[in-house]
Amino acid sequence: MPSDWERGLAVVAHPDDLEYGASAAIARWVDEGRSMVYVLASRGEAGIDGLAPEESGPLREREQIEAARIVGVSEVEFLDHADGVIEYGVALRRDLAAAIRRHRPEIIVTLNFAPAWPGGYRNSPDHRNVGEALLDAVGDAGNRWIFRDLELEPWNGVRWVAVAGSPQATHAVDVTSSLDRGVESLQAHKAYLEALGPGPMSDPNTFLREAAQQAAARFGGKPAATFELIPC
Repeated sequence: MPSDWERGLAVVAHPDDLEYGASAAIARWVDEGRSMVYVLASRGEAGIDGLAPEESGPLREREQIEAARIVGVSEVEFLDHADGVIEYGVALRRDLAAAIRRHRPEIIVTLNFAPAWPGGYRNSPDHRNVGEALLDAVGDAGNRWIFRDLELEPWNGVRWVAVAGSPQATHAVDVTSSLDRGVESLQAHKAYLEALGPGPMSDPNTFLREAAQQAAARFGGKPAATFELIPC
């Protein structure tokens, strides 16, 4: 992964999206003195079947803020698009372009937005729509004549978008020193994990460590978080 950058922005659809792998890399970057900000399109209010959105949203917001704190990220923003029905369109592009202009990142981290996950499982429309809108918003943010009403100076300094969980991973971050905090950050989503019930996705310790070891076989033999790196 490139190391010649100082400011990063992480943009995903839901609480927990970053914690399924990327947060261990973010912990390492923070350790190295880089700044990171989280921007979430929704509060994940539709993510717990047994809990009404009015209760789930604030709960998941608190869990996300704690998960970010564990890896050293203190700034977490929520854009309040509706969980489960996040739409690709001008409204989402505008919100993401505004975030890019505010925080002026050199690298942006997001989650896999391909039609499927490795293994062939269908990806969610929220992930797909946020990822596509984000790539377009990078261009929007740099064009002063788009979203002029934001009254924010354009920013065309994004150099890469790093896609965690991509089936076409091209780069990796050694997370030997930060994997424990990555596991702890996912464990912070306690209510969400309990609602998932038994299974690999609800066992952060096993899920993340196995994924990091699988990546190690391809990327230098050390536990790793993988990314598809898209130049901008």
